[in-house]
Amino acid sequence: MMTNLFSVFDPSSSIFNLSMNWLSTFIGLLMIPPMYWFMPSRYHIIWNNILLTLHKEFKTLLGNSSYKGMTLIFISLFSLILFNNFLGLFPYIFTSTSHLVLTLTLALPLWLAFMIYGWINHTQHMFTHLVPQGTPAILMPFMVCIETISNIIRPGTLAVRLTANMIAGHLLLTLLGNTGPSLSSVILSLLLITQILLLILESAVAIIQSYVFAVLSTLYSSEVI
Repeated sequence: MMTNLFSVFDPSSSIFNLSMNWLSTFIGLLMIPPMYWFMPSRYHIIWNNILLTLHKEFKTLLGNSSYKGMTLIFISLFSLILFNNFLGLFPYIFTSTSHLVLTLTLALPLWLAFMIYGWINHTQHMFTHLVPQGTPAILMPFMVCIETISNIIRPGTLAVRLTANMIAGHLLLTLLGNTGPSLSSVILSLLLITQILLLILESAVAIIQSYVFAVLSTLYSSEVI
């Protein structure tokens, strides 16, 4: 029984008191095209073109000083979030990206790794980021505080942005869907059209939010290299 509006996002299926809903996170692995087919399918070719485009863009953001294969981290991150966002649009599939448990688990270790690497290997470079170029001497202490706070809240903003966008669309679809049984046939047809349009919008949001998460993570890493 749904106790409140946000209960639709709660894990419910379990075996031996172990939540099974989180296994939906790994369903995306089944969608990855096999890399050893003799004749690649169209789906395989399209996905390869997407990955190559992302690789070039992330390589440009990271710059020439980045390590080889570093873009694979962010391409994998994009793929994981994209699959989970799309799977959440299907009925009776748990949306793991609508929970801070997953999004913060993705954002926090990445940010910590960047910070530890930057402060150990490029300490002076990290200090220069705390004071933007051209800042008056009287404002420097305030800028250090502001930049430090903005740096600390980065993983939180990454996680909350993805979670909030996923929850907002799903809540709207759920609210409109629950009003269906009490409506007349004419209004119900309008509701179905609205639901389809919202589903298209949510599909676009699923792509955009996974891209934004990966790009912002790339930009954060480019500051410490």
